Amino acid sequence: MGESLLSMAETAGGMGVLFGRILVRLARLRFDGAEFLRSMYKMGVKSVPIVIVTALFTGGIMVIQAAPIVKRYGAQGLLGWGAGFGTLREIGPLLTALMLSGRVGANNTAELGTMVVTEQIDALRALAIDPISFLITPRFLAFILTLFLSTLYADALALLGAAYAGKGLLDVEPSVFYNGLTSGLLNFGDVSIGLIKSVVFGIIMALASCHFGLAVKGGAPGVGRAVNATVVASAAGIFILDYFVSFGIS
Repeated sequence: MGESLLSMAETAGGMGVLFGRILVRLARLRFDGAEFLRSMYKMGVKSVPIVIVTALFTGGIMVIQAAPIVKRYGAQGLLGWGAGFGTLREIGPLLTALMLSGRVGANNTAELGTMVVTEQIDALRALAIDPISFLITPRFLAFILTLFLSTLYADALALLGAAYAGKGLLDVEPSVFYNGLTSGLLNFGDVSIGLIKSVVFGIIMALASCHFGLAVKGGAPGVGRAVNATVVASAAGIFILDYFVSFGIS
C-alpha cells in the first residue's frame, strides 16, 4: 500500500510540474502554431465520427431511461427536461471525455512514448528546441479545445437523438420535446456546467497523456505500459474531478 501511495504521489507531482512548465510557455506565448493546428486536426476532426455515434445513442438511452416515468404519469411535456438535464450537465461531457480519452489520449501517449524510446526528444534538445514548447504545449491546448468543442457538438446531437427517440418510443413530437427543454426548467447554467466540466476533463486528460508519454522507460513494452496507465489515470481523474466540480457548482 505504501508503494502504491508513493507511486500515486510521484505521478501527481510529475503532472503538477509539467502543468507549471506548460503554463510558463503559455504565459510567454512560446508554442508551435503549426503543431497546434496538426493536433487539432488529428484530435478534433478525426474524432467527429465517434462523437456523432456516441452522442446520438446517448440521447436515445436517456429517453429509454425516462420512458417508464413518462408513461406512468403521462408527463410527455417533461420528457425534454428529463432527458436534457442529465445529458447537458453530466452524461454528455462525461461520455465524450471517456471516448476521447481512449482514442486521443492513448494515441498521444503512444506518439510521445515512441519519440522518447527512439531518442527523438533528446534530438530536439540537442538542436536547442524545447520539447515542451514544440510538442507538449500545442497538444495540451488542442486537447482542451477539442474536448470543449466536441462536448458542444455532442450535446446538440444528443438532444437531436433524444427528440427523435421520444417520437419513436413514446410518440412525443420533437416540438413538444424541445418546448419541455426550453420552457424555463432548463437554462444556460445547466449547459455551462457541462462545458466547465469538459475543460477540467481536458486538462487532466492532456496532462496524463503527456506525462506518461514523456516518462516512458523500457523500450516498446514501456510504451504499452504508458498507454495503459494513461487510460486508467484519465478515467479515474475524470470521475474524481466530476464529483468535486459537481459538488462545488451545486
